[in-house]
Amino acid sequence: MDQTAPSLLALGWTPFLADQLAEDEAGLQPMRVATVHRARMTAETGTGPVRLQLPPQANTSAYAVGDWVLVEDGTNRLIRRLDRHTLLQRRTEGGGPPQLIAANVDTLFIVTSCNDDLNPARLERYLALANEAGTTPVLVLTKADQVPDPQPYIDRVAGLQRGLDVVVLNANAPEAAAILAPWCGPGQTVALVGSSGVGKSSLLNTLADKSPEEAQATGDIREADAKGRHTTTSRSLHGIKGGGWVIDTPGIRTLHVSDLSVGLDVLFAEIAELAPECRFRNCTHAHEPGCAVQAAVAAGTLDAGRLDRWRKLLDENRSNTPVTTGARGNKTTQAPGKRR
Repeated sequence: MDQTAPSLLALGWTPFLADQLAEDEAGLQPMRVATVHRARMTAETGTGPVRLQLPPQANTSAYAVGDWVLVEDGTNRLIRRLDRHTLLQRRTEGGGPPQLIAANVDTLFIVTSCNDDLNPARLERYLALANEAGTTPVLVLTKADQVPDPQPYIDRVAGLQRGLDVVVLNANAPEAAAILAPWCGPGQTVALVGSSGVGKSSLLNTLADKSPEEAQATGDIREADAKGRHTTTSRSLHGIKGGGWVIDTPGIRTLHVSDLSVGLDVLFAEIAELAPECRFRNCTHAHEPGCAVQAAVAAGTLDAGRLDRWRKLLDENRSNTPVTTGARGNKTTQAPGKRR
């Protein structure tokens, strides 16, 4: 196996992945998971897709689109998965194991549209997800061609996170690919997330330059509430014209915050930086005397709405995240409690 083959590098192969190979695995072929279904998986080889032969009793839910796996040459039998550089995941209703969204993603395109779908509080949830995964978030505002002036929509999201890139485009226009090109170079992987009907499938078709026969289906939205139907029903990996790779995902109606350690601190950096100045180390920033965060709200340098949303997400994260308790060697994991 040539670990520096151009086809592998173009697929996203990195030294981080190469360093995981053992000497006795030189005959195995690295491939990248392209689709995951209940009983089957496909992978990209850099020269074309193949169907993987799964081991007996394999659990496909343990794999994410974008994963790198080692495969037996000639049989396409999956041997093992390599460690991930980044992993996007979410916990679903009912307290089960996290649902894997995408792996080894460099940039997360959080897609919303210039209409009633744009919801800053919901976008903050996606940002926290991206921050926790260690991937770079970019807000993509679509349907710019359908409003007289997109600037009011830009103004609503520009201050959601420090250093956040916000782009505005028409997902169906060829120039959309040029606008997003800085994040879609050779070997780079982006993922699309957002609600149904915001233009993710249209954007995928534009980025991948798909022919009408190959194009992902797109759906209309209801004019009454700007909500759309699910047109993408599974996650999949697609080549981007010009070099990179894009992972398409189904629309997410509800994104619960859970299992966050740094995601909220990055999102609400202005609050995290003020906290050490509070009189009490365990300050809740609600009613304690000497609270630097409340002082900033009173002075008008911190938005009270941001503080309210930070507190709501912090409480939700605590409620939804399993807690490990017990003495060393006898620890148990307590399932998430009832969501607030």
